Amino acid sequence: MPLLAGRTVLITVAKVDDKTLRVNVIPAQAKADDNPALTTPLTSTGLPEELATELGKHLTGYVQTHQQTSSTLAEAKAPLEAAVPPSPHVLCDLCAQSALAM
Repeated sequence: MPLLAGRTVLITVAKVDDKTLRVNVIPAQAKADDNPALTTPLTSTGLPEELATELGKHLTGYVQTHQQTSSTLAEAKAPLEAAVPPSPHVLCDLCAQSALAM
């Protein structure tokens, strides 16, 4: 499953009442600089029979959304990283030149 590729996922099942269960799928942060949106949990509540038939569909949609979000974030991040000067020394040189010009 793509969601599990390089990422730990915590799955919990809790009893809500005599007939209802709640399932939480919580992806852990894969890298320190991961966007918090990529750790948004999926929660599904229902009768065991409902969860047995519907949880797979919900999980499939969740994984697709997770992949799209990750891809969109990577696409948005690329131009920002390209705009950053290659070295902090470039900024230091520009600051020094500005200071001398004053």
